[in-house]
Amino acid sequence: MKVSEILQVKGNILYTATPEMALVDAVNTMAEKDIGSLVVMEFGDLVGMLTFREVIKVVHKNGGSVGAGTVRKHMDDHPITVTPDTEINEVRRMMLEKHARYLPVMDAKTLLGVISFYDVAKAVLEAQSFENRMLKAYIRDWPVEAGQDD
Repeated sequence: MKVSEILQVKGNILYTATPEMALVDAVNTMAEKDIGSLVVMEFGDLVGMLTFREVIKVVHKNGGSVGAGTVRKHMDDHPITVTPDTEINEVRRMMLEKHARYLPVMDAKTLLGVISFYDVAKAVLEAQSFENRMLKAYIRDWPVEAGQDD
């Protein structure tokens, strides 16, 4: 299974922020849209990711307040990316090794979407469920050899 297959199922809604956006506005967007990350774009290019991890760090540092900073000040400015052709097992490895819950999907310099740890887990579970159903159907239809009793 490849990243492109997850994106097809997930759809193409994508939420972005600019580096100069007030952090509080970005957090409000994340809360209103019930999302855990925003892709940070500047002049059509991916320049960072803002996830709830960065927001929690800011809130902790500011004693419970988001503060008056911008997205640029707190974003991850070197996010790990994947391509549509990246295999799902490679994505899982990357997410686990780098503790990344959200990965932008890039085709050269074009942002195609973001996949989350949840998206990957859901895709793997659905693939395993399908495989289990097929195996059970195969076993149920197993031919009985001549001379054997059931």
